Amino acid sequence: MKIDTVLFDLDGTLVDSLPLIKRTYQRVFQEMNIPWENDEVMTWVGRSLKDIGNYFAGEERGQEFFKVYQHYYAIDHDEYTKAYAGTLEMLEKLHNKGYTLGVVTSKSGAVAKRSIDFLGMAKYMQILIGAQDVDKHKPLPDPLLVALERLNRQPAQAAYVGDSPFDVLSAKAAKVKAIAVTWGMATKDIMENHQPDHIIDRWDELYQLL
Repeated sequence: MKIDTVLFDLDGTLVDSLPLIKRTYQRVFQEMNIPWENDEVMTWVGRSLKDIGNYFAGEERGQEFFKVYQHYYAIDHDEYTKAYAGTLEMLEKLHNKGYTLGVVTSKSGAVAKRSIDFLGMAKYMQILIGAQDVDKHKPLPDPLLVALERLNRQPAQAAYVGDSPFDVLSAKAAKVKAIAVTWGMATKDIMENHQPDHIIDRWDELYQLL
């Protein structure tokens, strides 16, 4: 079955927001007196903020962690958020070729929408799945399966493009083609260890795969 649907992770894949995420976590950890522990939290990028907060702050402070993070993230969003080079051109090209495109992210839908609106990506996206849309998050398959159900697509018709092991694991569990990028959170070696179907170093390699 031919792939006609391409779903994307957001942070570290379409959007160069990792400096913003790190800056926000540093401010949250400082305000809540949580040990920074040599950037350990950054290895969790791709998981839901709720899971991250419960792990690092404890479940009793998880909601506080969530609120403080959202506060600082919103303040710095516009200054520290940009698209990776060639991303808008890639989206336009796939859109013009008739592919169905969407974003599947572990962050809240409202925050994700702010980013894709701000960067001019929203017009290419036919679906946005955020943390509020599922009870079980990446690396489980649920976010991708919900997206496919709403789009009336089968897994064999879809690819998921992401920058973290959680993205690869979610794609493989959902039985969609797992495509890893090398410019985001995880190194190429780490991504190779999780055995995605393909690894790309540039957006033009994605055209060839599809």
